[in-house]
Amino acid sequence: MKLSTQVKPISYLKSHAAEIVKEISESREPMLITQNGEAKLVVMDVHSYEEQEETLALLKILAFGNHEIMQGQFRAAEDVFAELDKEDQS
Repeated sequence: MKLSTQVKPISYLKSHAAEIVKEISESREPMLITQNGEAKLVVMDVHSYEEQEETLALLKILAFGNHEIMQGQFRAAEDVFAELDKEDQS
């Protein structure tokens, strides 16, 4: 969590929902909501959430690729380009 993340109790969320939506939408900074002094959830704008999901998806693809490389499941770039050149000439 960024140091600039706001921390508010759940009672604040209940009584200031519209204000929170406006503030988070404008600042794009998430808000940490606590209950009984314990962190329970993070409120964030949809655009930030979608960006985060896209980033996670890319990281999963990279991790999958790294795993395949470690397992020896790859082809030399020269072979791939040679195959593509053959297809272009056909």
